[in-house]
Amino acid sequence: MTSEPQKIRWGILGPGTIAKAFAGGVAHSRTGTLAAIGARNPGKSGLNENFPGARILDGYEALLADPDVDAVYISTPHPSHAEWAIRAAEAGKHVLCEKPMGLTAFEADAMIHAARKAGTFLGEAFMYRLHPQTAKLVELIRSGAIGEVRMVKSSFGFAMPGFMPEHRLYANNLAGGGILDVGGYPVSMARLIAGAASGKPFAEPDKVAGAAHLGRSGVDEWASALLHFPSGIVAEVSCGISLAQDNVLRILGTRGRIEVADFWFASGREGGTGEIRIIRPGGEEVVEVREDRWLYAFEVDAAGEAILAGKQEFAWPGMGWADSLGNLRVLDKWRAAIGLEYEIEKSEKRVNTISGRRLRSGGTIIAKREIPGLPRPASCLALGFEDFRTFSSGMILLDAYFEAGGNVFDTAFIYGSGYTETLLGQWLKNRGVREHSVVIGKGAHTPLCYPDVIGRQLTQSLDRLQTDHVDVYFMHRDDPDVPVDEFVDAMDREVRAGRIRGPFGGSNWTRERMDEAIAYAERSGKQKPGALSNNFSLAEMLVPIWPGCVTSSSDEWKAWLTARQMPNFAWSSQGRGFFTGRAGRDQRDNEELVRVWYSEKNFGRRDRAIELANRLGKSPIHVALAYVLAQPFPSVPLIGPRTLDELEDSLQALDIALSPDDLAWLDGGSDRKLARG
Repeated sequence: MTSEPQKIRWGILGPGTIAKAFAGGVAHSRTGTLAAIGARNPGKSGLNENFPGARILDGYEALLADPDVDAVYISTPHPSHAEWAIRAAEAGKHVLCEKPMGLTAFEADAMIHAARKAGTFLGEAFMYRLHPQTAKLVELIRSGAIGEVRMVKSSFGFAMPGFMPEHRLYANNLAGGGILDVGGYPVSMARLIAGAASGKPFAEPDKVAGAAHLGRSGVDEWASALLHFPSGIVAEVSCGISLAQDNVLRILGTRGRIEVADFWFASGREGGTGEIRIIRPGGEEVVEVREDRWLYAFEVDAAGEAILAGKQEFAWPGMGWADSLGNLRVLDKWRAAIGLEYEIEKSEKRVNTISGRRLRSGGTIIAKREIPGLPRPASCLALGFEDFRTFSSGMILLDAYFEAGGNVFDTAFIYGSGYTETLLGQWLKNRGVREHSVVIGKGAHTPLCYPDVIGRQLTQSLDRLQTDHVDVYFMHRDDPDVPVDEFVDAMDREVRAGRIRGPFGGSNWTRERMDEAIAYAERSGKQKPGALSNNFSLAEMLVPIWPGCVTSSSDEWKAWLTARQMPNFAWSSQGRGFFTGRAGRDQRDNEELVRVWYSEKNFGRRDRAIELANRLGKSPIHVALAYVLAQPFPSVPLIGPRTLDELEDSLQALDIALSPDDLAWLDGGSDRKLARG
């Protein structure tokens, strides 16, 4: 007697129309059974009829708390995908999320981060990707059925009866419009075909251009984009909610073309025969794909098989994590090109963290320390974040850093043409944490490195930051042709005006100019420079990365910083990738790494960092960051993670306590002794 195979007990979060289709897929799957529905209105008529046999639970939280649910299918409107996927992972539930996985690639990355930490499955529900017709299409491309692929044309557009402001497809607060609702289909297919033509699972475009019509509610009613791939393939994709389109996938090659109508439905919702038409100069061939199984059953079983095998993402040709992130990055660029940022993505509406909770204070993962001149303790790591261009993308990292205990934020007048300051100002106001934060401002960058620029730029910076002062101020560069007393006078005036309420100093200043500035301030009764922001790393910068940069990693500099007890907010504190696999004695493809860091002395330091990291069960980059933290003077590394994974990885350095002997061994090598023995 054989036992019944284990089945995944599914719960549906958000019982809408697409959820009903998914429930049909579960009913016709090999691996799944429908256990429960989480509904905000459990008394709504039709639930029992549409989801036969499922328990109807009161609310989404009840579904996540149900011990008889293994996996959750999320079919709520787009804006709540990230929140509930993260909460489901935290509850130990596997997740299949309707497309788009998140509103942006940044949201999807946060969802993947939560699943990775929880050890749970997370997949994006592009059902067509699991159907045999898709695999057949890839097989034809790889076999050269139409020669070399040159162009892909694809659309997914339909016409609603008219403008319906209350409908989710037109609702700005529900992230309506065509790009997020259906644009992901032709984009994902174009990336799949471009990958197949190159022998890869998928390919990423190197150029994305987009256009669209934004309707009365501000969402895209019809839109088109051009994608260019490094292989030379060009894809034309379009979508719409107010315009019916031909919805035919066309793949154009050097020896013919392939056409597939409504490719996302494959052989039909409830099975049938799909057709792939191959059109060549000599005639037309039809490849039929007969499949009796229900369309949505394929994604149910693919997810179920992955879960039962202990996998956390779909196997190809399903949308794995890298595939989903790449697809959303294209949609992000498409939206950016047409200027579409939903109102719900702006700071006024984003009052909670990505998980839907209020920001939590009191974190202790990142320790705090006293810095002379600062009115409040400062975290031992400072956060730089100039890569973000929207509030909704940047807040994810800012929230996580603050909740871990971080409170030092590095900005500058020129970063992102001012957007970094604007983003931080919005976040500080929105979260109400200005009085708990240490804000670094920088101005007077070359070529505008003059005393009179300091006040003018600081006025603009404070306006962007929505505050009346910065806590630390640095001149971004120095101009040795200007007497140092003029710079000190200009910064001292801002101190007296209350617009700088902590130490000021120079970023990329030499010891000689700092000594001269300190001496002048002491003679004249002005506030003397009390901080630096120079490069400092276990690897010594050989030549400036950018013009006017100064490194403080030499023995002479370390002795000066220690004698002065001068705080240094160290940029490029981890050697810009020198302590990762991107560098190596035989790896010379990265021009910046070779030019700035490659020396036998630095490679010796890298070797010792690798040796110590292996002993500690860490990575060399963790040792490099711990080295900067352990200096005998106030040393605050600036870190610039782009994702939650990168932030969490950097925090691993905080577990490493290096002694003075450890520092000497890492720096000096064989004539010294590693204290750990």
